Amino acid sequence: MAVPFTRSFPLQMEYSLFSRDAEEQGQIDACKELGMAMMAYAVLGRGMLSDQVPKVGELAADDVRQRLPRFQSVNIEKNLGLRSALEAIARRKNATLAQLSIAWPMARGKRAGVFIVPIPGAKSRKHLEENVRAAGIVLTADDLAEIDRIVPPGAASGTRYPIGQMHRLNV
Repeated sequence: MAVPFTRSFPLQMEYSLFSRDAEEQGQIDACKELGMAMMAYAVLGRGMLSDQVPKVGELAADDVRQRLPRFQSVNIEKNLGLRSALEAIARRKNATLAQLSIAWPMARGKRAGVFIVPIPGAKSRKHLEENVRAAGIVLTADDLAEIDRIVPPGAASGTRYPIGQMHRLNV
C-alpha cells in the first residue's frame, strides 16, 4: 500500500523582536493559510539581543554589522533602551535575553497557528546549550502583550540594512 507523501517547504526570513516584517507584510498569515512552517533567522537581532551587544568599533573589518544602521551611533541608544526593557522581562522569566528572544517567535507562531522555528547562531557550546533551554520558556498571552507594548513592530531604530539595500528584502 502506498503511503501519501506531501512536500513541505518552509518560508525562511528574518524575524525577531527587532524585525517584524513577517507580521506586517502577511508572511505569517500566508504560512498559516498554506500550512507552511516558517524558519526565522537573525532571532538575536544580529547580536543586539544576545548576552553582549557587539560594539561597532570592535567588529572585524569584514563584519557586515559595521554597515547596519541599527548598530550605528544615531540608533544604538534607543535600541539599547528597548533591550534593557526586554531584559527585565527575561529576568522575570528566569531566562537570558537571548532565550527570551528565541522563545518569542515560537510563542508568536503558536498563537498565530504557525510553526515557527527560530534559527539562532551559537559560536560556543555554552551558547548552544543556552539557546536550547529557550524551548522550555513559556510566554503567556500577557507576556506577549507586554513585549508588544515595549517593542511593537517598527520600534527598533534604524533599518535592517543600509537604505540602498532595503528594496531587495522580502521580495
